[in-house]
Amino acid sequence: MSKRKRKFARDARQPTAEKPKKPAAKLPPGLTTDAFSNVLARLGSGTPNLMEGTDYTLTRLSKNYQLLNTLYREHWIIRKIIDAIPEDMTRNWITITSTMKPGNIRKLDKLWRVRRVKSKILEGLKWGRLYGGAVGLIMIDGHDDMLHQPLDFDLIMPGSFKGLMILDRWSGVYPNADLVSNIDDVEFGFPESYQVTMDEGQTMQVHHSRILRFSGRQLPYWEKIAETYWGASEVEVVFDELKKRDNTSWNIAQLIFLANLRVLKMGDMGELLAIGDEKAQQDFYNTIQAQNWLMSNMGMHLLNKDDAFETHQYTFSGLNDIYESFMLDIAGASQIPVTKLFGRSPAGMNATGESDMQNYYEVVQQQQESTLGPILDKLLPVMCMSEFGAIPDDLDYTFNPIRTPSDKDVADLVDKKTTSIVNVFQAGIISQKTSLQELKQLSETTGMFTSITDEDIENADDSTHQGELGFGGELGYGDEIENPLGTETPYRAGLPQGDSSGFEKLKRVFERFGRRRRNS
Repeated sequence: MSKRKRKFARDARQPTAEKPKKPAAKLPPGLTTDAFSNVLARLGSGTPNLMEGTDYTLTRLSKNYQLLNTLYREHWIIRKIIDAIPEDMTRNWITITSTMKPGNIRKLDKLWRVRRVKSKILEGLKWGRLYGGAVGLIMIDGHDDMLHQPLDFDLIMPGSFKGLMILDRWSGVYPNADLVSNIDDVEFGFPESYQVTMDEGQTMQVHHSRILRFSGRQLPYWEKIAETYWGASEVEVVFDELKKRDNTSWNIAQLIFLANLRVLKMGDMGELLAIGDEKAQQDFYNTIQAQNWLMSNMGMHLLNKDDAFETHQYTFSGLNDIYESFMLDIAGASQIPVTKLFGRSPAGMNATGESDMQNYYEVVQQQQESTLGPILDKLLPVMCMSEFGAIPDDLDYTFNPIRTPSDKDVADLVDKKTTSIVNVFQAGIISQKTSLQELKQLSETTGMFTSITDEDIENADDSTHQGELGFGGELGYGDEIENPLGTETPYRAGLPQGDSSGFEKLKRVFERFGRRRRNS
């Protein structure tokens, strides 16, 4: 075997050292490998183009107290954005659905007015949206020296509720670092207490059970901590769109001054200004100024034979479309329709704006449930203890409809629903008791049939079989009125129909029901 072959065999028996691996190429911060990129065309991620130069900075605009105040005081769009949703949230208020006596419910309604609770809650909602956070201090007479303690309902004396004191996050209230650790508490994870500074400069610790929170837009965990457990101002969401709209508006207004330019061309004006003496230049200026002042559609302008006079008009076509686009962006960011935010009529043929307003009403309802609901849940028991000395077991409420229907809409709604109830009743599908219950339920939304009492419903016929004239035989209605047909009518559908109105049909039912009650 040759020396070369022996050397190759010896090398083959020895383990070969692994070649060192090249370190993996590091990507620039924020650059991913699963995005579109075309380097030659300068398109996509990581390529040198104008789009890749875009960046978003964290400004935390909610901390700029002076700017927020300036915008709310001087900018009508910001004021409308802050005020519109809270005003609609509280406009039609709530209805107490407890089984309390009507007199007690009226007492609660009076307490809302006397202590101006509704207006105070509206104020807190506004400052919560503007600054990102506000509180309402529940003022209870005799609790001045126990504000640092949890609120004990047994210590609320009759007539001791004195209303609310509203403070925004920059005007006298600051959350403490300790958080609520009781998982049964609805405010678990929020500050345990707050430092409240009164007008006299006195600072006191107030337990969270005596505080109503009005927070702004929700933030992620670390941002919420950065905002000391408050939310974000509504101005943060619309501020960039507002700058676009304002700059466009001011530029359009500036173009009005350039809408019609008049140009005078003079052949020797350059020589006059260059070599003419000061008196000649002054005479030239005075002549041009006098002609400019006297220019009208009834005057004339004197020119040299080599001079020329021209007018240039600026066309504003297309500017309105750009301006409206920025208005739409603001409306979308604020979740308020253009028709309501800017007071404009719906655009387009046969446009009514109903779909836009319906979406807006859904936004308001969502805000009622998520923002206003917890506030009322905390406040109503305090008001009941102050007014009645006890909290009803079934204390509850419903938000009244945001939209107020017209009388015609209510009448049409009542007629259609009543006719449907009567038709089902006449077909023998439901009983008289169920019909009265449906009408009673209808009174909550329409205001009709409010005189139907629980006793009337309890005494009504609960069967669905037919007696004389198609009504329940167990109550003996057939004994009072002679059947005009001479025979029993087995089905309600076979009754003589003298009208098509649901009200007339129900009237006959209630007349017979009333006679039955009087005879009993």
